[in-house]
Amino acid sequence: MKKLLLFVLAVVLSACNTIANAGEPKSEVEQARDKWQSADVSHYKFELFISCFCVFNEDMPLLIEVKDGQIVSMEFKSGKEIDPQLMELFKRYETIDKLFDGIESGFDFEGDDQGPADKVTVEYDATYGFPTKIDIDFIEQAIDDELYLSISGFEALP
Repeated sequence: MKKLLLFVLAVVLSACNTIANAGEPKSEVEQARDKWQSADVSHYKFELFISCFCVFNEDMPLLIEVKDGQIVSMEFKSGKEIDPQLMELFKRYETIDKLFDGIESGFDFEGDDQGPADKVTVEYDATYGFPTKIDIDFIEQAIDDELYLSISGFEALP
């Protein structure tokens, strides 16, 4: 009987929480992600410029093509081959959906000891909703830990 009572109470409280949050406006990232999902772009390409105190900056941007959530191709615009160790880093940012996931988690990646960033600032595309500029400051009081992502040259493909 106690289990049944606890179950009913949990259901009622859950319903109250859902009703209470129903009137809350969506966050900026939720609105942008909704716009991106509504656009229903399954095949696209874009340029991703990753700027940080990193050795690969001179080879940026990356040219990325995505189809049905999978990478079709990723290469440096400079033509230089991507080192496999760098590829692991780049995979975090390889699709628009992964960028949204990063924004929503504060760029707190599994297996990363950093934890969420102290500050993430984002600008979004007016047409499709994808992020166009992402400024990430992992530790606000530290120097040289910032990461800047810039998305340009977006093209929806057939």
